[in-house]
Amino acid sequence: MRRFIALAVTALIAASLPAAPAAQAASRVRISTAYELPGTKVYPEGIATDPRSGSLYAGSYADGTIYRTAPGRRVAEVFLPAGADGRHTANGLKVDRAGRLWVTDSTAGVTVYDTRSRRLLARFDVPGTGARFVNDVAISPDGSAYLTDSIRAVVYRVTPRQVARGGRATLTPHFDLNGALEPHAPDAFTLNGIVGDQRGRYLLTVDMTGGDLYRLDTVSGAIRKVSLSGGDMFHADGMEIQHGRLWVVQNTANAVSRWRLNADGSAARLERRVADKALQFPTTLVRRHGVLYVVRSQFDKGGPLGPGVPEVPFTIAAVRGV
Repeated sequence: MRRFIALAVTALIAASLPAAPAAQAASRVRISTAYELPGTKVYPEGIATDPRSGSLYAGSYADGTIYRTAPGRRVAEVFLPAGADGRHTANGLKVDRAGRLWVTDSTAGVTVYDTRSRRLLARFDVPGTGARFVNDVAISPDGSAYLTDSIRAVVYRVTPRQVARGGRATLTPHFDLNGALEPHAPDAFTLNGIVGDQRGRYLLTVDMTGGDLYRLDTVSGAIRKVSLSGGDMFHADGMEIQHGRLWVVQNTANAVSRWRLNADGSAARLERRVADKALQFPTTLVRRHGVLYVVRSQFDKGGPLGPGVPEVPFTIAAVRGV
C-alpha cells in the first residue's frame, strides 16, 4: 500500500487547491446522508444493490463486516459479521440476478453468498503466493463475474458453471493488462473499478495510477484504451454504467464525474464533475432510481491512508443531480 499512500497524499494536496470553474459543483447538486453504518471503525469500501428487493449492501475494509439496509431504513444491520469465513476485508460487492452476493477480499479472492439464507455458496482463491490486491467485481449478463487485481494488473473471471459447482476453487486470469498499461512502479496500484455494458459486449476497467480507462472485449479478448475527452481518471475508484453513461468516483479528489460513452464504449466524454469534501474520500457508488449512493470511506481519517479521527457514524451519501 506504500505506493498508493504516496499517490494519495499528493492528490490530497492538489485537491485542496481552488477548483477550476468547470469542476465546481453546480447549485442543483445535493449531497445528503442516505443511511448510517453502525460501528466506530467501519471504513467502508464497497457497495451493491439487490435488484430484486432494493436492499443495499456495504462492506467494511477494516474487518470484512457486511452491512445490509432495507429501503426506507436509516441505519444498516450487520448481514455478515467481521471475519466471517476467514475474510479480512470487504472491497468490491455485487449482487447478481440470482440473488447471490459477491464479496472480494483483497488478499484472498472472492466469496459468494445466498442473500436469503446468508449461506456461503462458493469461494475462489487467488493463485500463487505473490503480492495481490483483489479489488472490484462486475457481473456480466451471462452470469460471469470479473474481478480486478490492482497489483497484478489482471482481471479474473468466474463462470456460472464454476459457481454452480460450489465449494472452493482457484481464480483464473482472463485479461492481462500488463502490456497495455502506462509505465508504473512495480508496487503501484493500477486496475480498480470495473463495470460491464448491459449487452455483455465489453467491460470497462480503470487504471487509477495512469488515469486511463480500458475496454475489454468479452468476445474477442481484445484490450484497448478508451479515448477520453474533457478529463482524466487519475485516482478513479468505483464506477457505475447505465444507458450509455458512466459514473466514476475519484477518491482523493472527493469527486464524482459523469461521462457519456459512444455506441461501442471506445470513447467517453466528460459531461459533469462535482468535487465536494462532503463525499469524505469516496471509494465507489451505485445508482438507483436516479440517486447515486456513494461510499464515504474516510480512509484519510485514521484509516489506511492517514492519521486522524473519523466522523462517526460512518455513512453512505445520497447524491442527486449528477
